[in-house]
Amino acid sequence: MAYMDVRPDNPNGQVVVLLHGKNFCAATWGNTIHVLVEKGYRVIAPDQVGFCKSSKPQAYQFSFGQLASNTHALLEHLNIPQVAMVGHSTGGMLAIRYALMYPQDISRLVLVDPVGLEDWQAKGVPYRTVDAWYARERGKTAAQIRAYEQKVYYADEWRPDYEPWVQMLAGMYRGPEADSVAWNSALLYDMIATQPVVYDLPRLKPPTTVMIGDKDVTAIGSDGAPAEVRAKLGHYPELGRAAAAAIPGAKLVEFPNVGHTPQLQAPDLFHKALLRALD
Repeated sequence: MAYMDVRPDNPNGQVVVLLHGKNFCAATWGNTIHVLVEKGYRVIAPDQVGFCKSSKPQAYQFSFGQLASNTHALLEHLNIPQVAMVGHSTGGMLAIRYALMYPQDISRLVLVDPVGLEDWQAKGVPYRTVDAWYARERGKTAAQIRAYEQKVYYADEWRPDYEPWVQMLAGMYRGPEADSVAWNSALLYDMIATQPVVYDLPRLKPPTTVMIGDKDVTAIGSDGAPAEVRAKLGHYPELGRAAAAAIPGAKLVEFPNVGHTPQLQAPDLFHKALLRALD
């Protein structure tokens, strides 16, 4: 498991772990890492197994429990007993699972547009097999990635500074490990679609902040659902408020006119809110 361990010149004694989403890498946290290190935080940002610079095994039982165990082993290896954990998108699902498994190790939990806040299959999204996900992922192009990200991640907005993240992802799909990337992506999508976290929210114990872009419409697998089902999914203002109400003592931060990725689309607003949540 590849990771970054970025240490400040003037440490404040606290460590923040940044967990990336499905179509992201640790590198997409670059801006956030800079902001946190300037404030004295040590930052750990891993690429989870199956993603980016980490191993992409052909046979692996992907589950959020397994990825949480891997992350816990990394922190043990680094001799870090307690952290503030920030999870974005699928990383939010992982952060929730980690906090349920190791609640004593989490000083603060920040969930940034987490997915899994609704049970898509229970709401009518048909199950998609791993082979079907694999066929869908093979040969994915920059144009396809860009169109999806513009709609979902950036609320139909596009700026040149988003393009490097398109090329980062597209480069993996056209590189020498393209088949492994597509296969691991299929395994990971199956994990996301079949392991919602919405039922576990009331069991969370760490102080939690939920951050939501009000224009987020993420709903994994909804493209395979009937139109009347799709219309009911991915309403993030409602999902965020329901999640914050379900988590004991949670705080909610909403970003108007922002999509799935506030740390990239509205970095100044996001980082101010993040620093408040970590304080």
